Amino acid sequence: MKVGTDGVLLGAWTSLQHQPESILDIGAGTGLIALQLAQRSTAGLIDAIELDEDAYEQCVANFEASPWGDRLFCYHAGFDEFVDEMDEEYDLIVSNPPFYSEEVSSGNTSRDQARQNSSLPFDELIAGVSKLLSERGIFSMIVPFKEESNFIDLANHFNLNPRRITRVKGNPNTDFKRSLMEFSFGESIVEEGELIIEKERHQYTEAYKSLTEAFYLKM
Repeated sequence: MKVGTDGVLLGAWTSLQHQPESILDIGAGTGLIALQLAQRSTAGLIDAIELDEDAYEQCVANFEASPWGDRLFCYHAGFDEFVDEMDEEYDLIVSNPPFYSEEVSSGNTSRDQARQNSSLPFDELIAGVSKLLSERGIFSMIVPFKEESNFIDLANHFNLNPRRITRVKGNPNTDFKRSLMEFSFGESIVEEGELIIEKERHQYTEAYKSLTEAFYLKM
C-alpha cells in the first residue's frame, strides 16, 4: 500500500503533549503512522494492528528495519478480536480508518478491503477505542469531512468528546476534504482550525511544510 497524504498528516498532526507512554495504531497498513510516532515520541510501547497479511508482513519488516524496532510491535489480527483479548490500555490511539462505504473496486482485493468502511465500521472502531483508551488518553484520527459530524455523534455515545479538529483542503479553491480529529474522555473546549496542503499543484503551503517536513526527504 502506498504512502498516502492522509497517513502522513495524521502521524505529523497528532498531539504528543501529554507524553504518552503507550501508543496503538489501528489498521496500521505498512506501519507509516506508528513509525512517525516512534520518531516523534519517547513512548516505550508502540503497538500496531493489521488484518491484511501482506501489509502485516511489510509492517513487521519496516518496524525491524527502523531505528525504533525495540519499541514497535505489530499484531496480525482483526480489531474485534484484539479488543476481546487485550488487557492493555493506551495513552494514545491513532487510526486512519477505511472509510469508503460505497462498494468500489480497484481490482486489488487488499486495497479495496483497506478502503471499505465495512472492514472496520465506525461504530465498531469507536466502541473498541473506548475500551482500550486510558483515562488520560487521546484518540486521534482522520475521516472524510462529510463524516465529521456523524463520527462526533458516535463518539459522544461512549463519552468521547472532540478536543481538537483541523479541517483539510487540497488547495484554497476546493472544498474541505478531510477532518483531523482528537477525542478524549470528558468535556473540553474544542480547538478548531484548517489546513491547506497546496497553493497550486506541487507548490506546498508553509503550514503543510512546517507540519510534515520531518518525514520527507524532499519538500
